[in-house]
Amino acid sequence: MTIQECYAALEGDYQEVLGRLYSDALVQRFVGKFLSDQSFQLLEDALKAESYDEAFRAAHTLKGVTQNLSFTRLYQSSHEITEALRTKNYDLALELLPKVESDYAQTAGAIRAYQGG
Repeated sequence: MTIQECYAALEGDYQEVLGRLYSDALVQRFVGKFLSDQSFQLLEDALKAESYDEAFRAAHTLKGVTQNLSFTRLYQSSHEITEALRTKNYDLALELLPKVESDYAQTAGAIRAYQGG
């Protein structure tokens, strides 16, 4: 799998990230680091613990990382949950969590497939 195929699988925008980072090598480097980012796990844990300020920070960080990497699908769902938490609509945030989880699983799966060869 190529990095472009990885972006197609995770429903991202490879041309956009390439325009931001300017080289395949940098895109590959930062995509490779994504799985070690703890924002998603922190979001899940904080929501389950009803620690909504921490959940907001984690969602906001996840949103920023996915925006910078042009992971379009995961960016959209992380943006929605960030806004729900920003406006203290915790019921909506909990409703949105399964979508974020699904989008994260898709993204992580595509990256793992890319890293696997």
